[in-house]
Amino acid sequence: MIARRQFITGIGSAAAWPVVARAQQPAVPVIGFLDFGAPETTNMAAFRSGLSDTGFSEGRNLAIEYRFAYSDRDRLSELAADLISRRVAVIAAWSGAVVTLAVKAATTTIPIVFQIGDDPVEVGLVTNLNRPGGNVTGMTSMNGEIFAKRLELLHKMVPGAVRIAVLLGEKESGPFVGPLLIKPTQAAAASIGLQIEVLTASTDREIDSAFASLVQKRSDALLVGAYSLFYEYRAQIVALAARHAVPASYFTPAFVDGGGLTSYGPKSYDDMARQGGIYVGRILKGEKAGDLPVIRPTKFEFVINLKTAKALGLTIPETLLATADEVIQ
Repeated sequence: MIARRQFITGIGSAAAWPVVARAQQPAVPVIGFLDFGAPETTNMAAFRSGLSDTGFSEGRNLAIEYRFAYSDRDRLSELAADLISRRVAVIAAWSGAVVTLAVKAATTTIPIVFQIGDDPVEVGLVTNLNRPGGNVTGMTSMNGEIFAKRLELLHKMVPGAVRIAVLLGEKESGPFVGPLLIKPTQAAAASIGLQIEVLTASTDREIDSAFASLVQKRSDALLVGAYSLFYEYRAQIVALAARHAVPASYFTPAFVDGGGLTSYGPKSYDDMARQGGIYVGRILKGEKAGDLPVIRPTKFEFVINLKTAKALGLTIPETLLATADEVIQ
């Protein structure tokens, strides 16, 4: 009996070994992901690819808490607070400076990696691009500078244009970021004698209203801002531009593939998302957000839809066609 009891005790101890082993395993890090838009408009595959480059894989050695604002700026503070309450190790703040501003206002300790289109210094997210300091860093496409370049290219395509409408995502840009974005565009417009008319939209219906205003004001051309809302409703925007015969410049070739006139912007927004994943991974491994320089795009892509140009009655200069990365016949 004694021998049997010892055997049973031994079995019980052995059965406990896996439990003890599991308890001694390090906890899987959890990161927060807060996006202004919706899951279907977020380049998560590229972000996960960046995490993988640093050795992290969701479901294996990393967990991700996702939060989406669905284009409602008023929800950002609540969503940021929710992620912070879950003690996440890093927060990825995606698709706009307003997202990062909401997260930064909620925490000064949790590292934040952003993906925005604005100048992070002017917006007040960092003090220096090369050495951000604090708990914030990330990727920016510097849309203000790109807007000015897009205006220049659009003017060469439509040399007779005088009044240029600029469509901004009101809730994504906000009352502070919007003026910073449009400032370099207005300066560029003034230098070549053009007038800028700012229009805003926060819903698909407001996009319709913006185009009605554009027609009423007799704008000669349109610059569409780089916002997740506009990407989501790109088919609607391209259709409205065609219906009203308005030459329009977009921020990604996806619009041009769908019949838009032209686009100019970073060669790969997916690469920006991948770099964001890499930064999150590096921070998880011990690097400080404030020591990681803000990444800016170095390669840009210029695309022209020649079929759309002909439908609009435009003759694109050969010199301009020669500089395009892609010409859709």
